[in-house]
Amino acid sequence: MDTSTIAFIGGGNMATSLVGGLIANDHPADGIWVSDPETARLRHLQERFAVCTTSDNALAVSRADTVVLAVKPQVMRPVVEGLREAVRARQPLLMSVAAGVRGTDMQRWLGGGVAIVRCMPNTPALLGVGATGLYANANVSATQRSTAEAIMRAAGITLWVDDEDLLDAVTAVSGSGPAYFFLLMELMEKVGAELGLPAASARTLTLQTALGAARMALEAGEPPATLRKQVTSPGGTTHAAIQSFVAGGLEDRVRAALTAARDRARELGAELGDGG
Repeated sequence: MDTSTIAFIGGGNMATSLVGGLIANDHPADGIWVSDPETARLRHLQERFAVCTTSDNALAVSRADTVVLAVKPQVMRPVVEGLREAVRARQPLLMSVAAGVRGTDMQRWLGGGVAIVRCMPNTPALLGVGATGLYANANVSATQRSTAEAIMRAAGITLWVDDEDLLDAVTAVSGSGPAYFFLLMELMEKVGAELGLPAASARTLTLQTALGAARMALEAGEPPATLRKQVTSPGGTTHAAIQSFVAGGLEDRVRAALTAARDRARELGAELGDGG
């Protein structure tokens, strides 16, 4: 991590997670600014990490080489428009972790010529084990790409896409993905109890199994299809369950679900950028 100054506009959970990761990776605390309208939140961040804080967004931007926009998508436009003069004067790298807000719209609100990296993290980023898709516009330099990647690696793994539209697919797979696994865990826990297990036991077995499966998939170096085959003996209990999933059209349901998420991400992008 370099020692450039990073400003966070918005001091919520995602910003707090990233700040914590940066500090843990030895980024100097006095090289991080956080701007937020809530004084209690700023006090907490200052006491916990000794970072610089302010309620003046433009002031934070005026100090920064990199600005991370960590506000809700619904307020992104007025926040960005309020930063227009400060951004054009300072010319920082602008990073956005707001879902759905397109870089082309931010560029328009700022008047063009700004280096923008859109980031699509997911909620496990709050624990430092997230997955983030990144897209850089043509104004982003190689050094700025490295900076953006280093910042988001504080929250987990990163992956670049070459087309901004592909961030909608990232949203469908990893952005919304934790909820899909939560749903499966919820159902496994429920049915386990229906099959006679104590509720607490059904939950413990389900969660540990999910953790173990994820670790095996990450560490084995084999695709999930290979791992599935390795643990599915013909005619066995796992085979019976897998056959039931297949007969129920699970693949088609997953395809429809992720496509619906991708399409909704596109719709939200259009809605958030509406108004010219």
